[in-house]
Amino acid sequence: MTPGSGSPKGTANRDAAVVGGLASRLGDLARELQQEQDTEALLTDIVHAALDLIPHVADASVSLVMGRRTVESRAASGELPRKIDALQSAAGEGPCVDAAYDERIVRVPDMGHEARWPKFAKLAYAAGARSMLSFQLFVEGDTLGALNLYGDDVNIFDEESEQVGLLVAAHAAVAFSGAQEISQLNQALGTRDLIGQAKGILMERFKISPQQAFHILTRASSETNIKLRDVADHLASSGEILTRNGS
Repeated sequence: MTPGSGSPKGTANRDAAVVGGLASRLGDLARELQQEQDTEALLTDIVHAALDLIPHVADASVSLVMGRRTVESRAASGELPRKIDALQSAAGEGPCVDAAYDERIVRVPDMGHEARWPKFAKLAYAAGARSMLSFQLFVEGDTLGALNLYGDDVNIFDEESEQVGLLVAAHAAVAFSGAQEISQLNQALGTRDLIGQAKGILMERFKISPQQAFHILTRASSETNIKLRDVADHLASSGEILTRNGS
């Protein structure tokens, strides 16, 4: 045994080192989030930080809830978060659909015995979710952002998981602070989805690659002097590509 390692002083030194290391990593996270300009990269940074810093996390994602009903996974670390968010949307209940609007943190120690959302909990447990922690990131009207953590066993998350999770969520919330930033986030994510839909239509219609489809969209945007998002929206809703003549 290392001298002093089993003494109160040795234990205190180890604890101080752990706390100091966590503080340093959280400081690095704060700087990274403040400097990040791309919304998708921001979400990915948050999820990676959760996996790296919070004890006992097996999977994580940022969930966006629109209209207190539709739940979408963003920057999911695996397939499980996407499945669980889809189940919440289908069931119309769950931690993000319900409690996360009103509570800063939502705890689900044992999904197999969760009584608040019986329909969702049964399906979620069958899908592989054993325990969850959800941290509110922002609420703007009927739009919610939450950091969701998944454990691979029941009762897996302890007090340390919650405390570190709250710190990570607090740094993430600062990155989303202000209605303007939230609006920009939703607009950016919506634009990405619209462009993806439009590209899919062109790829299917002309049997071309994603790069070729994107080139067609950008060329139409340039030729018509219309924003790329609006070109994509028009194609997705009408099936037509805008031209110089406006049709």
